Amino acid sequence: MTARDLRHHHPEIPEHPQPWTAALPESSRRMIEAAIDAFADRGYHATTTRDIATRVGLSPAALYVHFPSKQALLTQISVSGHEAALELVERSLTTAEDPLGRLRAVMHAFSSWYAEYHLVARVVQQELSALADDDRRRVIAMRQTIERQVAQLLVDGVSAGQMEVEDPRAVARALLSLSVDVARWYDPKSKETPEGIGDLYADLATRMVRKL
Repeated sequence: MTARDLRHHHPEIPEHPQPWTAALPESSRRMIEAAIDAFADRGYHATTTRDIATRVGLSPAALYVHFPSKQALLTQISVSGHEAALELVERSLTTAEDPLGRLRAVMHAFSSWYAEYHLVARVVQQELSALADDDRRRVIAMRQTIERQVAQLLVDGVSAGQMEVEDPRAVARALLSLSVDVARWYDPKSKETPEGIGDLYADLATRMVRKL
C-alpha cells in the first residue's frame, strides 16, 4: 500500500507527511503516519503492532524492520512533534520587532500548527504517560521551554508598555493551552481552516494582554 492509498482509506491523515519526517525513508514515514492514525483513533495502549502494520498493508513483523517496538514509534512521534513545535515558536519569535507583534506571530503559528497536525498533537498530548521516563522528561522539558519563551515575551511586552500582565507565567500557560486544545476539537472536514484558526487565536491573545 502506497502513501496515497493509505490516505485514501484514512482521509484524516494529512495530504503531506509531517515535515520533520522528510529525511526518513518512505517506508518509515508510512509507519509513522499509520501509527499516528492508530494512536489517535484507538489510543496507544489499545493499539497493536498489527493495527499499525495492516494500515500500510504489511505484516506485523515488518514494523520491526523500521522500529524496535511500538513504544519506539510513540517516542519518535512525541519527541519529533515537540521539537517541531519548539522550532516553530522560536522561529516565530524572530518575525516581528515589537513584543505584541511577536506574540501575534507565535500564537498564529502555534494555533494553526495544532490544527494542521491535529492527529499528531492529540497523540503527543494524550500519550505522555506512556513514554519511558527519560523520554517523558525530554518532552516535558521542551514544553517548559516553550512556556518560558512565551512568558518572557509577555515580560518584554510589559516592559515595552504594550501589555498589561500580572503573572506572565500563568498567562503564557493559559494562552498556550488555548492553542493546544485546538487539536481536541478540530475537524478538517469543517469550514474552519488552520490559517483562519491561527488568525483568530492570534487576535484573541493580543486582545487579552494588550494594555488599554
